[in-house]
Amino acid sequence: MDRMDTMDTGTAESGPVRVLDVSGPDYRRAFELFLAGTDEKPLTHARLSEVVAGLAHRRVLLDVGAGEGRTTAFLGRSFDRTVAVEPSAAMREKLAAVCPGAVVLPEPIELAQPPEPADLVHLSHVLYYVPAAAWLPTVRRVLGWAAPGGTLLVVLQNPESPCMRMARHFTGVSYDLRPLVEGLREHEPAHEYALESLDLHYRTDHLEEAVEVAEFMVNVADLATMDPLPDRAELAAYVRKHFTRPDGGYAIGHTQDMLTIRRSGADD
Repeated sequence: MDRMDTMDTGTAESGPVRVLDVSGPDYRRAFELFLAGTDEKPLTHARLSEVVAGLAHRRVLLDVGAGEGRTTAFLGRSFDRTVAVEPSAAMREKLAAVCPGAVVLPEPIELAQPPEPADLVHLSHVLYYVPAAAWLPTVRRVLGWAAPGGTLLVVLQNPESPCMRMARHFTGVSYDLRPLVEGLREHEPAHEYALESLDLHYRTDHLEEAVEVAEFMVNVADLATMDPLPDRAELAAYVRKHFTRPDGGYAIGHTQDMLTIRRSGADD
């Protein structure tokens, strides 16, 4: 049977899209498949290294929503001290293993109290889980944790990336940093702002893996509340139509936006 048809009659394609629990094995498998096929970590880490090199000081790193800590550990090598905010117990267990020297705060953002100002504050792929109306006050609160002259990085999927167009098609959900930047400039005009994009891609030779990663990508924060849930067969058809490469494999672009905010203060 041709590879592109291997899921046509398989049970793996039937039924609704699964709601993936971040602490469960299905989420872990999909996430690992994604990491194995994406160029996100090397390209993102290269850009982060450039940002770190441009800092006036590298005393304290604060990673807000550190997850399992892979990027926290990478960044932390350049700082004297690392503080992480991570409310998920499952993620904190993995975070402690890769960042044993970090101070880990288990509270959510609205309750967290970092012990000292940070030269770099990293807020990556967290705003999906924050209601849009709360983005501005949340980011202003996190910006307050940066030291004078320090930098806050906010990372999110670009709303027009193939990944997010797919998520919007199936869920109606979209995320966009641009209105946030406008609000920040209005309320915090003294700081410096820059918004850039990183062109990233997930690739695989196997349709089954591409569909599983696509399912991971459409697991937006409100997916569990949707009735009916998106159909997995329709998701597979979307992957075939939009992400098939000429060589027969599959590629899903997931461009990320990175908002850099340099806080005004002592180093101006």
